[in-house]
Amino acid sequence: MLRIGRYEVRYPLIQGGMGVRISGGNLAGHVAKCGGVGLVAAAGIAMNSSFYNGRNYFQAETAAFKEELRKAYAIAPDGVIGVNVMVALSDFEALVKAAIEGGAKVIVCGAGLPLSLPELTAHAPEVALVPIASSVRAAQLIARTWEKRYQRLPDAVVIEDPDTAGGHLGEKLENIGTGEYDQYATIRAVKQFFRDEYAAEIPVIAAGGIWDRADLERALSEGADGVQMASRFVVTEECDADPAFKQAYLNCKQEDIGLLMSPAGLPGRAIVANTTAIRQYDLDHHTPCRMNCLKKCSYKESGERFCIVTALDRAQRGDVESGLVFCGTNAWKAERIGTVQEVFDELFGE
Repeated sequence: MLRIGRYEVRYPLIQGGMGVRISGGNLAGHVAKCGGVGLVAAAGIAMNSSFYNGRNYFQAETAAFKEELRKAYAIAPDGVIGVNVMVALSDFEALVKAAIEGGAKVIVCGAGLPLSLPELTAHAPEVALVPIASSVRAAQLIARTWEKRYQRLPDAVVIEDPDTAGGHLGEKLENIGTGEYDQYATIRAVKQFFRDEYAAEIPVIAAGGIWDRADLERALSEGADGVQMASRFVVTEECDADPAFKQAYLNCKQEDIGLLMSPAGLPGRAIVANTTAIRQYDLDHHTPCRMNCLKKCSYKESGERFCIVTALDRAQRGDVESGLVFCGTNAWKAERIGTVQEVFDELFGE
């Protein structure tokens, strides 16, 4: 059982937000139906949607976001369904507003410090607010800022392990993989901070590298109140990605997974064998920055690296040769396409 704000789920599991329609309404709805927290990822949700005509990206983003939430609630009408909204997105504020209008019960925010999130959600105090951090210092800064400015604490905190998590990582590239980071020491310290400073029991969630029951049980035994799991749900029938995207997980080897620098200025973890092809695609097709999807983007500003939203979109549609396939370090463990229910049965079955 896991309680986040006013909401309680049967199992201590949040499905991680995977942008550009990897975790859309179908996956989020089925996770919620099975007793976890299902998240629709906001980033690039307009892409490959009926709302986007190539010229109306921001308008299509909010419309598509609310449509995916509607799909999720059609699957799990009473489920705990939330969203993941990256702080780095240009339309961060509009997407938070759309999430509330779409009925999201939980808003999870990473890829930056969501210092203004309580102000953006002040009209919806029932919505649980969950920042993602990798350090005690970041969690303290968020909590102190929220409490001082808005008299509100996080309803939970996700502590992401940059050494194992997939997608964008909230740590400097040179600090990842050094062996110095201790996720569970960080989790215990964050829990103690809330006890000491606010006399509050705030759930702290472990994210990154959670694949099987042993990983889950270790996280709980080390002091986490729950886990956030993303990559494991890619290889399910309900995941919103194209079958070729899922097959990339089945085909990859451990050595195929590595780090790259995103044009967002953040390191990311992905299947990196095709990174040259991603850059070459933009050069060959003279791909312009049409979306302006990120507040800060080296591709938008100088043409450096690649257009990340179109690279992720190509992969989500099935072009994994020139598309970007984000994943965590354990994606190579995928052996078959199962169902969300089978994942829950393995993790929580008697």
